[in-house]
Amino acid sequence: MTADAFLSFARGTGFDWALTIFVFGMLLRLFEVLSLGRKPDLSEGRGSGVQGGLKTIVTRTLPRAAVFAREPVRIINGYVFHIGFLAVLFLYEPHIELFDAKMGLSWPGLPTGIINALGVLTIFSLLLALALRLTSPVLKFLSTGSDYLAWLVTLLPVLTGYLAYNHMLLPYTAMLAVHILSVELLMVVAPFTKLTHMFSFMLARWYQGYRAGHRGVES
Repeated sequence: MTADAFLSFARGTGFDWALTIFVFGMLLRLFEVLSLGRKPDLSEGRGSGVQGGLKTIVTRTLPRAAVFAREPVRIINGYVFHIGFLAVLFLYEPHIELFDAKMGLSWPGLPTGIINALGVLTIFSLLLALALRLTSPVLKFLSTGSDYLAWLVTLLPVLTGYLAYNHMLLPYTAMLAVHILSVELLMVVAPFTKLTHMFSFMLARWYQGYRAGHRGVES
């Protein structure tokens, strides 16, 4: 298969398959979560569940003082990775053009030099996250193969995107195809690993906050 044919497959059939698996897989996982249901709370409300849900979404997004005091590097690195990854994904102009072509949505992007720098920062942040996991006895003990797979499929799109942009390792067409396929690998794997938290985290925080707010206690 030539590089052009490889790229054509990645942009066409490969992307369509990956998108289908991603959408249906995520919908299935969310359905599983929602179908678990919950026992009815028959107690008299002492506060606002809605206010508690919204508050918990905000407070759980910010670092807790006690945890930050114990592990400042891991907490800061987590924010660096997430912000960097989302910026590269949503603010790189070729990515925005893809969203526009597929969904009709468009917005201003960042200069390519800034995106390139954010890509490097995100790669180093992911490598640091792995190092922290491997050197922490607790994190290492709790980690499973699924955790390392989620880390790998998250790293590959950023790494291959950086290599493609900077014309490194492989000819540009081939490297771009590898980059697109790595994104598709992430899409296929996400619904079956902890990467489902990209959608489920909001539901979990809302539920916890709503229950606590209804009872008039802190979540």
